[in-house]
Amino acid sequence: MQIQAQPRTDPNSRLAHEELLRKAAQGGIDVYFEGDSITRRWGTSDRQYQDFLAHWNSNFHGWNAGNFGWGGDTVQNILWRLENGELNEVNPKVIVLMAGTNNLRDTPDAKDRAAQEEEVVLGIEAILTLMRQKSPRSTIILMGITPRNDGTHSASWAATIDRINHRIARFADGNQTRFLNINDKLAGSDGQLCEGVTVDGLHLSIKGYQIWADALKPMLTELLGPPAKMDRAPAPTGDPSAKKPR
Repeated sequence: MQIQAQPRTDPNSRLAHEELLRKAAQGGIDVYFEGDSITRRWGTSDRQYQDFLAHWNSNFHGWNAGNFGWGGDTVQNILWRLENGELNEVNPKVIVLMAGTNNLRDTPDAKDRAAQEEEVVLGIEAILTLMRQKSPRSTIILMGITPRNDGTHSASWAATIDRINHRIARFADGNQTRFLNINDKLAGSDGQLCEGVTVDGLHLSIKGYQIWADALKPMLTELLGPPAKMDRAPAPTGDPSAKKPR
């Protein structure tokens, strides 16, 4: 299987990419968050997620963190965005990557699940390789895929996610690439998310995001020192469709 970068062709995603390019060009980003909607919702300017943005600021202010997640992205879509400028000349000190959830389709078919697993692992490997090329001095914190309980076949997802996380952990050398899996804090051994950590069986609640923040902050302190009083990261961006008059 070969992973090919794929653009999102809908107009809203194109506009979002343009906004993220402008944000990247502003500079001042020491911590670069990349991913899909699980990442995006945490630090977006969208009105319905203002509580999440306040939570993001309370945890990361002073570390110059920029959020480059976009909802619905697969590993192929994230690879395309990175190939097309969103990491160019940003040179963050730390990159936090969580990718692959949207490649997992709800199916009972074991062969299809195995193909999804391979797609995610190879996609994450391709993303890491590209990040190394574009930002060779960054320390990458590779997140394990978080559990999802939003489909009919959640039990099979749990097994697939465990296998994926076991495989992608091997990409980390413990130094310039580090692997961080918070699933034992989010869910039980059966992959069922704990009460209150999710809003819909997939996306995290503030309680879930706090678990993620608590795991990240010691690593960020080690790599960057304590947060400064001032923050120079660009302002958060949001969903372009939310700005259209109704």
